[in-house]
Amino acid sequence: LTACGGAASTAPTSVPAATAPAAAVTDAPAATAAPAATAPSAGTAELTVFAAASLTDAFKEISTQFSAANSGSAIIFNFAGSDQLATQITQGAPADVFASANRRQMDVVISAGDIISGTQRTFVRNRLVVVYPNDNPANLQALTDLANPGVKIVLANKSVPVGGYSLDFLAKAAQLPAYTEAFSPTVLNNVVSYEENVRAVLSKITLGEADAGIVYTTDAATVTDGGIGTLEIPDDLNTIATYPIAPTANAANAELAQTFVDYVLSPEGQQILVKYGFIPTTPN
Repeated sequence: LTACGGAASTAPTSVPAATAPAAAVTDAPAATAAPAATAPSAGTAELTVFAAASLTDAFKEISTQFSAANSGSAIIFNFAGSDQLATQITQGAPADVFASANRRQMDVVISAGDIISGTQRTFVRNRLVVVYPNDNPANLQALTDLANPGVKIVLANKSVPVGGYSLDFLAKAAQLPAYTEAFSPTVLNNVVSYEENVRAVLSKITLGEADAGIVYTTDAATVTDGGIGTLEIPDDLNTIATYPIAPTANAANAELAQTFVDYVLSPEGQQILVKYGFIPTTPN
């Protein structure tokens, strides 16, 4: 990872185009509810995976490759904010695998007894970036411009990993002379909405409903039509998000659940995650 320094004058850049392949998988319904039961076809082993919203595109491709390597398996995904997913699992929603965008929500599920402590593995990392509509209505040229009067900012809820990481960035910046202590509260005063997950933040920006938002670099990379620009957050202000994954304690198909986790951790799974901009990590 290349150090970017702590200067407040980071220049905006455009997100490069990259086409993500489609995958034949089944998505769960709305993130506010557990996935509905779907009757599997004869001979099909069904696996329900609860995964952080930022994993949507990468996991859909992983599932295509996984299903090809494990004939007769079908994966149902429930993509949402990690906090929502943790709540659903601890309230009894049927899930075979949980992939969180932070350790905190994984710990919630472990504490509830729905995942056995020690079975979780770190499988990938991510980092933050500021995004804005390509026409840059607020004329953002540096991170300090987020505190300018009238800038409309959207963040994820603080209970969502990316929302908590965004607040960490603001707190770190407020300690530097280039930003001053007023930076964090001033930026927060510019927030016009808090969204339930990172994809909702990105959607607000691509639709031009806000001037700036903070998302993961992997989410920004999914916008392939030049519809957004970015302001990089330097390493000393950024937070490297750590993603753990684990089979649940009451998985309906425990063997297949562990096989999926192993595939995500395998060189093949890691290669797909890196393709979508994630930072590889040695599992632990």
